[in-house]
Amino acid sequence: MTTADPTPRRLPFHQLVGLLREILVKSGVSQANAEILATNCATCERDGSHSHGLFRIPGYVSTLASGWVDGRAVPRVEDAGPSYVRIDANNGFAQPALAAGRALLVEKVRQSGVAVAAIRNSHHFSALWPDLEPFACEGLVGLSFVTGIACVIPLGGRKPVFGTNPLAFATPVEGHEPLAFDFATSVMSNGDVRIAAQAGRRLPPNSGVNRDGVPTDDPAAILNGGALVPFGGHKGASIILMVEILASALTGGQFSSEVDFSAHPGAETPRTGQLILLIDPARGGNAAFSGRVASLLETVRGAGQQRLPGDRRYRVRRDVEAHGVPISEEQLARLQSYLDP
Repeated sequence: MTTADPTPRRLPFHQLVGLLREILVKSGVSQANAEILATNCATCERDGSHSHGLFRIPGYVSTLASGWVDGRAVPRVEDAGPSYVRIDANNGFAQPALAAGRALLVEKVRQSGVAVAAIRNSHHFSALWPDLEPFACEGLVGLSFVTGIACVIPLGGRKPVFGTNPLAFATPVEGHEPLAFDFATSVMSNGDVRIAAQAGRRLPPNSGVNRDGVPTDDPAAILNGGALVPFGGHKGASIILMVEILASALTGGQFSSEVDFSAHPGAETPRTGQLILLIDPARGGNAAFSGRVASLLETVRGAGQQRLPGDRRYRVRRDVEAHGVPISEEQLARLQSYLDP
């Protein structure tokens, strides 16, 4: 008796991008937008961010089918000042909106040393670090904030008000890949809760509340009318509030609590806003900046921190670049089923 080989298939990165692009185009996304979204999704999968990789494809497809998001949207870029770019995503995805304004944003940060991109009417359905890592590769420091669907209660509350409201940071590091990370300002991402529910796993105690506001570690109870809680008590609650203000109020996007896709069954993506802040550290004669960051990180490692943000991601990336993106036959069949007549 033999058993099936559990070893996953390895797809070249460009092949995975091509497959995802084809799925998105068939689902109603323009070729240009599909290229950006497919690369973003494949990048997350390549680097081991599975909750924002292939796991998201069903959500993209069902949201597009619902009519909630416009996969063919053409963003409108507005020059709003010496250091300010406003981008209306026109009910499209956030990554094409950022791509549309990228050249102007970089031009402004090179001219003035700092620049802001305020994106509104945008759907962000991915990790945040892929938005910032390319800027850090160009020597820039970046911060980003994005809001989502109301699924997190305020401190001591019973009704969800906030999204998981992630924030991201990226910086160049001399002699190394950029330091780039993002994290939800709730105790965990909504995607991780969904993965735990699918796997039948419990969550850490007090990760959320059920529909009656009672603390629970049951992911199904959190997803079925319950909510997550902010991380870090009152400190995390203040940070999640800050993100809501920066990514929604400042950009002109909707608050997480204003997102209502009840008339679009199958929709999953939030239509809110995203703020990106870029800084050129070379200003002020600070040419030693990335070297100073490298020195600091070595001090942190020397003090006993064994793993820094991004270490695992870059290790996984190097493996994938050598051997391809691991994907199970089941995953591959599911993806290919979207292309069936």
